[in-house]
Order: sequence, then structure tokens, then C-alpha cells
Amino acid sequence: MTTPAAITLSTSGITAADVLAVARHGARVDLDPAAREQVAQVRAHVDALAAGETPVYGVSTGFGALADTSIPPSMRHALQRSLIRSHAAGTGPEVETEVVRALMLLRARTLASGRTGVRPVVVETMLALLNAHITPIVHEYGSLGCSGDLAPLSHCAIVLMGEGRARDRDGVERPVPELLAEAGIEPILLEEKEGLALINGTDGMLGMLLMALADLDELTRAADLTCALSVQGLRGRDTVFAAQLHEPLRPHPGQAASAANIHALLADSPIVADVLAEGSRVQDAYSLRCAPQVAGGVRDTIEHARTVAERELAAAIDNPVVLEDGTITSNGNFHGAPVAYVLDYLAIASADLASIAERRTDRMLDKARSHGLPPFLADDPGVDSGFMIAQYTQAALVSEMKRLAVPASVDSIPSSAMQEDHVSMGWHAARKLRTSVDNLRRVLAIELLTAARAIDLRAPLTPSAPCAAAISVLRKAVEGPGPDRFLAPDIAEAEARLRDGSLLAAVQEVSGPLR
Repeated sequence: MTTPAAITLSTSGITAADVLAVARHGARVDLDPAAREQVAQVRAHVDALAAGETPVYGVSTGFGALADTSIPPSMRHALQRSLIRSHAAGTGPEVETEVVRALMLLRARTLASGRTGVRPVVVETMLALLNAHITPIVHEYGSLGCSGDLAPLSHCAIVLMGEGRARDRDGVERPVPELLAEAGIEPILLEEKEGLALINGTDGMLGMLLMALADLDELTRAADLTCALSVQGLRGRDTVFAAQLHEPLRPHPGQAASAANIHALLADSPIVADVLAEGSRVQDAYSLRCAPQVAGGVRDTIEHARTVAERELAAAIDNPVVLEDGTITSNGNFHGAPVAYVLDYLAIASADLASIAERRTDRMLDKARSHGLPPFLADDPGVDSGFMIAQYTQAALVSEMKRLAVPASVDSIPSSAMQEDHVSMGWHAARKLRTSVDNLRRVLAIELLTAARAIDLRAPLTPSAPCAAAISVLRKAVEGPGPDRFLAPDIAEAEARLRDGSLLAAVQEVSGPLR
């Protein structure tokens, strides 16, 4: 893949595409000179307040439950340094590089907004880490999704100080001072308010939301494709996907889009034509007939989540915040509830989309319901087990997704001596959603394998042209029907074709763009 163009960080913020370019594809990030000037001007207000006698939270006081403790000027460097060291208290597995890069970029975006009161060097050093592909080690556990993603952001901030743990562009952990020196980056001695500004944001949960939305945009199209394949594998009908049965009668835009996709993917299918000519059934099972209603509901949930993500992208999350008149005031904008809710909604929707796909798969393996297919699509039933255990794997994935659909955002464990007595758990909502998205892709990969095999077994009847294109891509890596073989690599190959976009690309060359 070609390296994306550089992203420019300005006071007006960035787009979701910018976040993906930096997090997933290593795009360079530059600071707009106008943003640098704005950041410097706002910092002057903080310096003035720091020199004054009136206590200001985060500037001349302690933090959290210690907010009423005044800190003398001689101890304020130590205050900021201690804040970062003490808050870098995560534990558990490391989170993915793309998550850490999104986390850092989104925090830099807020720092560049001119609402946090940091010096320009803080923003520039954060961007230098990104551009040098130095990735702080951030752990799975530590954020409650309130007062920002404190622990994850602290694990990034401590690297700016020349401490903590980090990996180089090859993923090798090396001493932080060595990594910074190699990249020509000077460690930062944090001034008043800067430690707090580095860690008080919803950046981790927002970054994971943006990446989940991008993945689910692709996976909803993939689900329409695997459904169309299953309809043909099960000798289903295409009449229920006709446009007049959707938007005019039930005006949910996602449903109309899904139905239009499936209808286009089934166009001129010889298998479907044979079914309609036979005229033996009036209705198909719900897992076929109601696919647009389910996949459409997922799409509409995605659009709601995208609205929330775009609003959060336009926000400057910090506490305290510097207002346009230079006033520094406390607020509650760091609370992750709006983001946490939609992360949970998406986990629910993903689980249901996986569930209906698993039901279609199971139907193709059951000789009593598959309309003429061999049991488990086995080459020699009894000797061969066919796809029996592939469906077990699919069921295990769906079962886990149902557990992950239990919302994190309804939980709250008070912290900081009851000062922070209600939290969002948004980071955890995001972490479980990432697992759900990965599992959805695996579930669809197994439906893809199963439906392609079922269609091959319908020969000499053939599928629609777009679905034939999908099977052709799959068959370059996965053999067609035959005796049992090692199945795990086939599942991995199908998943890879969904992940890299090659399957949908081949289909859309024939069908045209899918909605």
C-alpha cells in the first residue's frame, strides 16, 4: 500500500479518515503554523495564572480528591511528573499499535485546539513520536472512561518525559531514552497544567470507535454478500429483496440499502431462476427473508454511532479547559458516556448480525432443511464430517459475541475517594467491541466458505455473476468440494479475503458499488 499523504493538524481538528491514515497506515502528521501560534498564545494565559495567588485546578493544585491542595511553584514540575508516573498504572496485555497511534493523534488534536493551555513543544513532541513510529506500551486495563482514558494516556505521556516503555517501528521494545535520542527527540520537562492536559481525554475510546466504524462499514457489505451466497446455496427466493417491499413500506434507510445490495447480488442467478420456476415454496426461513431488516438495523446503528463519533472529533476534551477569554475553568466533558453508549450499541448489533449468519450456515449443513444438499456438505457422509465443526466454531464465536454484547456503560465503580463517583467504562466498551468486530469477520468467513461449497454442489446450476466472482476469489486460496482436509487454514484464508477487501472489490467490479 502506498504511504498516505501527510496529515496537517490545525485548530479545526481532523477527520475520521485522517485518524485511520495515521493509526493504520503510518501517515505523517504536521502541525499547522497557525495552530502553533494559537497554542502559544493560549499558553500565555496559563503562565499568568500560574504566577498569580489564586489557586487554579491543575495549574497550582493537586488532582482528583487532592484538588484543594495548593502546590508552591518550586514543586510544580514535580507535581506534573508525579501525576504522569502515578497514573501510568495500567496492567494486562498490550493494546494494538493502531490503538496507541490513534490515542496519541487524538490527544494531539485536542492539544492543538488552543483549549488546553500546553506549550507548542508538547504538541510537537507528541507528533514527533508518531512520525518516528515510536509506540508507547499501553495496557488493556486501567481506564474507567472518566477523567479521560487516564492510564492509557499516561503510558503515552510518560514516554514524552523520556521514561516508561515503548517499541520502535519494527515492534521491538527498546529503552525509551535510546529511542528518543535516535529520533532526535528531546524529553519534555512538563510545566503547569501540561501533565493533566496530556491525559484528560476520551481519545482511546474514540479512536477505537472510529476504527470499528470503518471495519463495520465493510462487514455489513460482506454480510449482504454472504447472505446472497447462502440464499443460492439454500435454493432461496429473491422476491423478498425487491425495492418496493422496503423503503416505501418501512422507511429505515439501512434496510433499504441492505435489500438493494442483496437484490443486486442475486440478479440473473440461474439457481434462483430454477427455484422460481419450480414454485415449490412460498416463503423462506427468517434468516434469509429477514436479512435486510437485521443488516439494515445494524447499518442504522452504525450511522447513529458515526454521528456521535463526528461530534466527539469536533470536541476539545480537557479539564480544566481554557475558554476564549482566557478563563480556565473545570468541567465534566471528559466523561465518556456518549461514546460508551454507542460502543455498546455496536456490540449488540454486531452480535445479532453474526447470529443470523450462523443460522444460515447451520441450515445449509442440515439435510432436513438444506433442500437437497448432503449432510454437513460432506463428500462421503459418515466417513467425512464436512463442515460440521466449522459451524461449532461459528457458534462459539457467536456465543462469545452475545456475552460481549452485555453493556459496559451501565456499570460504574466509584474511584478517587468518591470524588469520581460515576464513570463511563467507555474504554472497556471499546475493547470488547474490537473483539466483537473480529469475531463477526470470522463468522462471516465461515458462512462464506459454507455457502460457496453449497453453491458448488448445486452444479450444473450456477450462481449470479457477482457471487461467482466472490467464489472465484475464494477458490484461488481454498479448494472446492472434496474429502475432508485441514479446515482451519481455509477459514483463515476466507477471513483474510474479507479483511484485505479483495473479495468485495471483485464482487463490486461486477455488481457495481454496494451501499
